Amino acid sequence: MRISDILRGKGHQVATVSPDVTVRDLLAVLAEQNIGAVVVVDGGEIAGIASERDVVRRLHEHGPAVLDGPVSAIMTHPVRTCAPDDHVEGLRQVMTEHRIRHLPVVHGGRLVGIVSIGDVVKSAIDQLETEREALVGYLNS
Repeated sequence: MRISDILRGKGHQVATVSPDVTVRDLLAVLAEQNIGAVVVVDGGEIAGIASERDVVRRLHEHGPAVLDGPVSAIMTHPVRTCAPDDHVEGLRQVMTEHRIRHLPVVHGGRLVGIVSIGDVVKSAIDQLETEREALVGYLNS
């Protein structure tokens, strides 16, 4: 299975913010869209990624003043990305090894989607279910 298969099912929508947006506004986007991370885009280029985890860590380190600061102060950068043709298995290993929960999908230098660890786990479960059904069908025939 490839990343493009995941995107076909979930869509290509990606929440983005600019680096100068406040962390407070970032939290509003995360809450309103019920997501865990947004891609930070500056001039059409991926500048970083900002997640709930980034906010919590910076709040712990620097206190509530972080909320009125820019997203650029808390975002993770550089950003690991993947391509639509990448295999899900390889992505699962990268996400596990590097403790990454969200990866932007880039094709031809353009942001075309985002995958989460939940998307990757769901694809593995779907694949196992398909294999189970095939085996049961084989045994019953």
